[in-house]
Formats: sequence, structure tokens, C-alpha cells
Amino acid sequence: MAVLTVATLTIACSSSSEVEAAPRLKPEKDRKTAPNFALRDSNGATVRLADYRGKVVLLDFWATWCTPCQIEIPWFVEFEQSLKSRGFAVLGVSMDEDGWDAVRPYIQKRRINYRIVLGDDHTGQLYGGVDSLPTTFLLDREGRVAAVHVGLATDKNGFLHEINELLDARPAGNGAVDAPVARAK
Repeated sequence: MAVLTVATLTIACSSSSEVEAAPRLKPEKDRKTAPNFALRDSNGATVRLADYRGKVVLLDFWATWCTPCQIEIPWFVEFEQSLKSRGFAVLGVSMDEDGWDAVRPYIQKRRINYRIVLGDDHTGQLYGGVDSLPTTFLLDREGRVAAVHVGLATDKNGFLHEINELLDARPAGNGAVDAPVARAK
């Protein structure tokens, strides 16, 4: 099964170097809660997606060998640094079969400043079967999937626009999200 998964993801990753059309954020009524998981980070600590509730989260399924992933990761490093203070977090889910032996050196070399956990087939299945890398989910503050990017995203600014729209949304009293709040320029 693991060999089949690697072969499938390798084919999907190489074909996903094509740029996707920019998805728009899903309307509030169409957003479903992202499946929770408990995975280990590079320090052995358990990371639960539910612990990120209240933040806008970029949840990125990736691998060290995936060329489109290598293009997007510097964007995510920049987003984590510049938007963290506004309630934003990046969480990377590595799908590398070689585990931390491949991922730890990659994190250090690329100076990845956000949390990375190791995923597996089960984690991918929770998200409808992650068959292509990168696959990136944008989650709103309530932990619901607001957008899904499969393959290399259109551009960094497309991601940034969607993230800012989610960060600017103001929770209403009933848990729904109001119109965006104007940001200072």
C-alpha cells in the first residue's frame, strides 16, 4: 500500500506542476469543519488541529521531493512571519515516506518557521484522499475549510488575498462571520 501511495503521489506531484486556477473562498454556508487529527511534530509533541481553533490556518500537505511544494514553501514561511500576529498559522503535513530522516534536514535547510507534522495515508484519507501534492486547505477561525488548492497555486498574491479575507472577517455574535473589517494600510 505504501509503495502504491508513493507512486501515486509521485505521479500526481509531477503532473501538479501545472498552475491551478485560483479558487475563491467558499460561502459560509458551504464550509465544512476540517477533520481533526493528532500528529507528532519534530520534537515528538502531539499537535492537534483543534488546538488551532480561533486562528486562520493554512494546512499544507507536502513532501520534500515535490517540486511545486518547494516553490510554495517560501511563501508560507513569509506568511507565517508577517501574519502570525493577526491570528494566522501555517501547519505543514509532510507526506514523506522516509519520515523525520528526510524532513528534519529539509526544515533546517529551508529555515521553515512554522510547525511541521508527519502525516500518513490515514491523515490524507481524512481530507478526502490527498492524491496530489501540494494540497493546501485554508481554514477559517472556526476550523472550517474555506478554500482548497490542489497543485501549485496560481501565485503568492492569490493565497495572500484569501488569507487576508479570512483574517479580516469579523465573527458575529452567533458564530457566523460578518462582512470583512477594513484594514489599515
